Amino acid sequence: MSQPLDTLIIGAGTAGLAALREVRKRTDRFLIVNEGPWGTTCARVGCMPSKALIEAANAFHRRHAFADFGLRGADTVEADIAAVLERVRKLRDGFAKGARQATSRLGPACITGRATVLDPHTVDIDGRRHSTRSIIIATGSRPRVPDAWLAFGERMLTTDTLFEQPTLGPRVAVIGMGAVGVEIAQALARLGLEVAAFTTDDTVAGLKDPALNAELMAVLKEDVVLHTGAPADLREVPGGIEVRSGPNRVVVDQVIAAMGRVPNIECLGLENLGEPLDPHGMPAVNPQTLQIGNLPVYLAGDANAQVPLLHEATDEGHIAGMNALAETPTRFQRRTPLSIVFCDPQVAVVGKPLAGLEAAEVATGAASFEDQGRARAALRNRGLLHVHADRSTGRLLGAEMCAPDGEHLAHLLALAVHRKLTVHEMLGMPFYHPVLEEGLRSALRDAARQLPGSPDSDLASCMALGVPALE
Repeated sequence: MSQPLDTLIIGAGTAGLAALREVRKRTDRFLIVNEGPWGTTCARVGCMPSKALIEAANAFHRRHAFADFGLRGADTVEADIAAVLERVRKLRDGFAKGARQATSRLGPACITGRATVLDPHTVDIDGRRHSTRSIIIATGSRPRVPDAWLAFGERMLTTDTLFEQPTLGPRVAVIGMGAVGVEIAQALARLGLEVAAFTTDDTVAGLKDPALNAELMAVLKEDVVLHTGAPADLREVPGGIEVRSGPNRVVVDQVIAAMGRVPNIECLGLENLGEPLDPHGMPAVNPQTLQIGNLPVYLAGDANAQVPLLHEATDEGHIAGMNALAETPTRFQRRTPLSIVFCDPQVAVVGKPLAGLEAAEVATGAASFEDQGRARAALRNRGLLHVHADRSTGRLLGAEMCAPDGEHLAHLLALAVHRKLTVHEMLGMPFYHPVLEEGLRSALRDAARQLPGSPDSDLASCMALGVPALE
């Protein structure tokens, strides 16, 4: 009988490739198996092609500000949807090619096929059994689509199929207004399509802060027809697909399902591991080791449904790859939570949102970008920022925002939360003028007024001048 493998990786997406990188440092006795397209969800059908679409949409949308800037000729600018999608695919293909190259030279260690876990040390691949000391499962996820909606065929789109379309519209419905739905709905509307968006919630983009949610909804309603609070029902009618939600009705040419994602764990044989499964077939997974129970089996990335974000999947692949070959699994300290939605204004949540904190123990500093100098100069003066600090120590705990270029503010705040900085320590750092980051300083100053004071010799006590153009 042949010697068992050291590990077998199931899935070649972001988490699987990150695990592979660590495994290859430690052994050459491994296999990586993948069913379906090779390359990551992010590169093929997720964050990268969607951002290419968003960049085109926002560039075209800027024509509405031309007159205010003193620029003429905006009426002659047109969006060629087919050309936009062609550019998206061209960029996407380059990104996906880079992801595929990570496995292109593995030879027989790289297999295309269907894997089924038979027990914690045995995996069947298309009828052939492989013995292994450990298993890494990184099978990713797929868009959620009700079975009945599949009857609409090619007119029912998801992020898996959206970017393959030669063109779109002119009438589109987006069902679901989480991060993906908000990004896609706004982008397509800004490219000139008629977009109706539907959500059963009264919130969008995952925002739990009422003021921020109201701010973003007001902006979205300028771009799309937004229906909230009731489920969407679809049926075939002459001229297209009818979407009903409560009293609202619209007929569209195509529907984009953006209702979340489903982990790819069916038919993997997880029931053969002997560990309890929840009603969705998911075992309990330790977020610090990625281990299922005490077994030498690790479930990483979107497949474990914990935090379906690329940077988290990369970390989880790294953890699983190291632990799968370690004598004793290491409990890794996870990074400060960070999520960003690339709508306009951008939505970001750093650390703990207010909903996850004891409100009485928190000082929340607020800043609006409506009168912020740099935002006004760019005609991008929409949005709010809230920072949350421990009322007794001043330590930053988290932040939530709907703000121009929020992705950059979010990274600054994530660094501060990770380093356990206080509001006063942040205010002691330099803020250049004029930059959008001055909005962060305004929020920090607002929080500081609710906290114990800093020494007079500390520049953190340098207060605002009271002149909006200088803040």
